[in-house]
Amino acid sequence: MFDLRPVAYVIGLLVTCLGLTMLVPMLVDIAEGRGAWPVFAESAIITTLSGGFISLASQNAVKDRLSLQQIFLLTTGVWVVLPVFGAIPFVLGATEARFVDAFFEAMSGLTTTGSTVFTGLDELPKGILLWRGLLQWLGGIGIIVVAMVFLPELRVGGMQIFRSEAFDTMGKVLPRAAEISSSISSIYITITLICALSYIATGMSVFDATVHALSTVSTGGFSNYDASFSTFSGSAEYVSTIFMVLAALPFVRYVQLMNGQEAAILRDSQIRAFLTIIALLVALAAAILVMGSQHPPERALRQALFNIVSIMTGTGYASADYMQWGAFLVAMFFFIGLIGGCAGSTACSIKVFRWQLMMASVRSQMRRIRAPHGIFTPRFEGRPIGEDVLSSVVTFFMFFIVTLGVLALALSMTGLDFITSVSGAATALANIGPGLGPTIGPAGSFAPLNDTAKWVLCFAMLMGRLELMAVLVLFTPRFWRG
Repeated sequence: MFDLRPVAYVIGLLVTCLGLTMLVPMLVDIAEGRGAWPVFAESAIITTLSGGFISLASQNAVKDRLSLQQIFLLTTGVWVVLPVFGAIPFVLGATEARFVDAFFEAMSGLTTTGSTVFTGLDELPKGILLWRGLLQWLGGIGIIVVAMVFLPELRVGGMQIFRSEAFDTMGKVLPRAAEISSSISSIYITITLICALSYIATGMSVFDATVHALSTVSTGGFSNYDASFSTFSGSAEYVSTIFMVLAALPFVRYVQLMNGQEAAILRDSQIRAFLTIIALLVALAAAILVMGSQHPPERALRQALFNIVSIMTGTGYASADYMQWGAFLVAMFFFIGLIGGCAGSTACSIKVFRWQLMMASVRSQMRRIRAPHGIFTPRFEGRPIGEDVLSSVVTFFMFFIVTLGVLALALSMTGLDFITSVSGAATALANIGPGLGPTIGPAGSFAPLNDTAKWVLCFAMLMGRLELMAVLVLFTPRFWRG
């Protein structure tokens, strides 16, 4: 019989930690003096006690090792349960959100999607704004651990190719997860602190710098203002761009850098491809903006750089309404969001390495067509790519395209127009943030959408954050019979 208790024990511990984290925005609300602090006090009590009871009730079933089924269920269960408790301050707080909206915001935060249903952000208590940033920051470091430990173990979408570099974890998932978390957490915290200090140096207030550092390093994109990052300009955009790029690089490379392996970053073909794509797209977009007489050169370069990096990394900040930049650039923004950052980073979407593996497979197949008797083995970073990896990547692409179509159809059936349905499905599945069009575009929000559409998008955000198949496998009867 399938034993849920080991899974419940780990989830309970994480819920307890989430509840303790709520004390931080409570202290901020006390300092602000608007009387909003009881919201987080009540939320912390509810969340901490609930998590504690779940863990205590399940701890007698804890084993040294989880089964593969339990790992799959744990990986998905964490991202379902935590948003439920993360939504409590939004229901009890100044937003007075209905549960569907509160859950949407919490899911968007923890999956680092950055889509929001809240308006009037400029007037909200600081505790609520900080909580949104903390949710993204916690989700960012959480997905790095998942990407480095669990997804390679589960052979999801070609992630097993990184098993040897991501600290071999076969058969030792939870102990190794703690070790990996310790190495990565110090790097993650350090980058966040440097980002916050850099924002302060550009003229941001300490509070704005803190919250935006949390959402920048997590590539989440929640801002303290309805106008998103257009509230700031100039040097702040350049600073944000630098840290969005840093957050989209493989964190395992930073660990190697700390251990004296400086060449690891330079040798990584993912990083080289990622930076090359950004440079080419920014040059193209800036040239179009300048030739269209819409922007002076510096402004064109700055806004093209910031917004392209924001969308490609899945951060979702917007410093301009790029819906006004012309049809070609709008279409380009749609497709670059599907590229994503590097594996093992806080970035989202398909990821650069999968595009590289797919292109290597296509090149190899084309050579076979030209020389049927030749032996051509696709390679990644000089190493042969196994058939299991290629099969996993091809399957991921197929599932991504099919799922995107199904989600877009489901959204259209709720009454949404074509652009909102397609871009909404894409932005949720790729965890980007803003969509296209007047409703959910960079100048809009997801608040006007109907409840059914919001639930569909919540499910899409969950699937996208966990690489699709880690979630979809739970709906197969064979999984529960195994």
